[in-house]
Amino acid sequence: MTSPDHQPAPDPKRFEVSKGTLWLDRVMTHLISIGGLAVILAVFGIFFFIVKEIIPLFSKAHVEAEKVIETPGGKPLLIGVDEWGERPFLYRGDAEIVILNLEDGSREVIPVPSLEGVEVTAASYDPVHQRIAVGLADGRVGSFLVVYKTEFSDDGKRTVVTSVEAEPWFEVGSGEGAVKKLGYGDGGSKRIILVARERGISVIRLGQKKSLIGKAKLTKLGVNDLTETVGGEVTSIAASQNGKAVLIGKADGTVCYFLTEAGEPTLTQTFQPFGGKEVARMDYLFGGVSVAMTAVDGEQRVFSLFRPEGSSDRVFGQTKTFPEIGEGVPIFAASLRKKAFLTGAGGDLSIRHLTSGTVRWQGGAEFEAVSAAIDGKNEHFFIAGAEGQVQRFSFEDHHPEAGFTAFFGKVWYEGGSEPVYQWQSTGGSDDFEPKLSLVPLIIGSLKGTFYALLFSVPIALLAAVFSAAFLPADMKRVVKPAMEIMASLPSVVLGFLAGIWLAPILDDKVPSIILVCLSLPISALLVGVVWSRQPMAVRGKFEGGREWMVLLPVLLGVGYLAWSLGPALEKLLFVYKDPTTGATIADFRLWWPQATGSSYDQRNSLVVGFAMGFAVIPVIFTISEDSLSNVPKTLTAAASALGASRWQVVRSIIIPVASPGIFSALMIGFGRAVGETMIVVMATGNTPVTEWNIFSGMRTLSANIAVELPEAAPGSTHYRTLFLGALVLFVLTFILNSVAEVLRQHLREKNKLV
Repeated sequence: MTSPDHQPAPDPKRFEVSKGTLWLDRVMTHLISIGGLAVILAVFGIFFFIVKEIIPLFSKAHVEAEKVIETPGGKPLLIGVDEWGERPFLYRGDAEIVILNLEDGSREVIPVPSLEGVEVTAASYDPVHQRIAVGLADGRVGSFLVVYKTEFSDDGKRTVVTSVEAEPWFEVGSGEGAVKKLGYGDGGSKRIILVARERGISVIRLGQKKSLIGKAKLTKLGVNDLTETVGGEVTSIAASQNGKAVLIGKADGTVCYFLTEAGEPTLTQTFQPFGGKEVARMDYLFGGVSVAMTAVDGEQRVFSLFRPEGSSDRVFGQTKTFPEIGEGVPIFAASLRKKAFLTGAGGDLSIRHLTSGTVRWQGGAEFEAVSAAIDGKNEHFFIAGAEGQVQRFSFEDHHPEAGFTAFFGKVWYEGGSEPVYQWQSTGGSDDFEPKLSLVPLIIGSLKGTFYALLFSVPIALLAAVFSAAFLPADMKRVVKPAMEIMASLPSVVLGFLAGIWLAPILDDKVPSIILVCLSLPISALLVGVVWSRQPMAVRGKFEGGREWMVLLPVLLGVGYLAWSLGPALEKLLFVYKDPTTGATIADFRLWWPQATGSSYDQRNSLVVGFAMGFAVIPVIFTISEDSLSNVPKTLTAAASALGASRWQVVRSIIIPVASPGIFSALMIGFGRAVGETMIVVMATGNTPVTEWNIFSGMRTLSANIAVELPEAAPGSTHYRTLFLGALVLFVLTFILNSVAEVLRQHLREKNKLV
């Protein structure tokens, strides 16, 4: 046995760390550092990729002018072009058209036999059907088509062949003198020609009679003299693209709008676009719903058809105001693919867009243009000068409907009675006007988050406080893991249950839900008051946090009773009165729209609040409970030793000390809710609305990306706008998390232990 005075000296090597452990520590340190750096780089990489996709949305149109081609022969009345922008043509009012080959600069003259020996006094061009309508000095009107065909040789060389196809002549039958202006509207089987002569203005109604053999024949259905109805000097006219309406501008600045779809033209509206100033020209935009009107002084406004409240007819209302185009004779050409148009005067040119209400490009030409045209692919535009000059411009404008106002401001869309925030990215026709406001999606994200947190925060925080400060340890070992397992439930499962099972249950049980939500907290407080007044002999039987055994049966009973009394409450307070019969029906679903003017949908924010709340509760509960449980026991023991009750300890010590962690739990729960996708997609109507009505649906930014990104064409405006929505969501959460971190640090400093 070794004596205490002769203990062996400690071996220094026992404090040494093995080389393998040191090597592994260094490797893991480097791996962790590299992993952290990789995460940061990945986040920035995602951010820069999103920004790269978004930047083109805010770019302007790019226009490049090409060389001027001289074509002798006099002033052209109009210029037209084929779909590919390769073979423009000029028409000078004679019996031929001149086709220009831009590749080699050659010209081809194609005669129009039907115009031999007649005097053309007016002409108009329909770029949709490549039709030139002409009016004669003797009062007749007619038209011919410029037909482009693509042919390929044996060696694969592509050639564009041009020809003309004559259409019938028609006698106006009213008015006197030569035709001064005319407009042609082609609705397929029904067409109209609006004719303004030296004295008088008329509408010729045409129709196609189908035959068993051969091509349908175009015949005149009737002529309507509008001279007396208009009652003034006509200065400008326009026929709608679908052949159902005409516009007539007078010298006093008044515009008359006639509907012709019912047969006889009916005067539907008279208005003054510029408050008395003469309208120089009126031009329909792509789709035939909006008209660009240009005053004699260059002022330009767009009027669109909409249906006023209480009216069955659509009328024109001003939707956009554009900058003046300058002095001189105005020119105009509408795009055949988008709501864009080319306009200008006196050598100045500009490309403008209806939806965004912006000037996409502005520049000058080498000569003053008298006519203009845009090709069918929206890649080139052409202008013609008074001396026969022709110039082609190549332009790129991939996202004309985009812009800050389009994404975040109110826009007056076609068919609307006022500017609105609206998201509707696709439609059923080529002339659909995309509506890309992100405001309904932002409101939907905040709305869903608000109702989810409104349901989940009180339950999660109160449960965390009870678990950390009152629940017995043996029960806590069961409750906390169960709550953590809840966090693993897939969102798609919760969304499926909410949409298929929960929504139909809650649909007609809103009064019962109201009673349950009111009665449970009140009954819990009453039980607490009554329990606190019981003698210690009674309360001692359920000490140590087992009071829930008394509270739970009461809550179950009160909840069942409140749920059962819901129909009685509905009969008492939520009675719908039929405005037609006067009959009364106890139905909350009918009462709510009548009482509030808001809609009621089966899949609404209430359902989302419950379903998303179940997804958020475990997150908030787990983090909050950990923060509350980690408060030093010395503090709680000291407070108890000084005579504080359990609730006083929780209120004065535990919650203030744990407040930074609780606040972090709330922010993480917020992030979980605002980024939720599948629950929102499956449990709501997924309708982008801007109302906070709890009984209506919503569409969130994340759900919108999930639903529409797979169908969006890469590089399109729709595609890039979805990335902008992702950036908005990123910025929104970043700002809120930054503010939350500042507040958390403030709470930490305020309640830190000295």
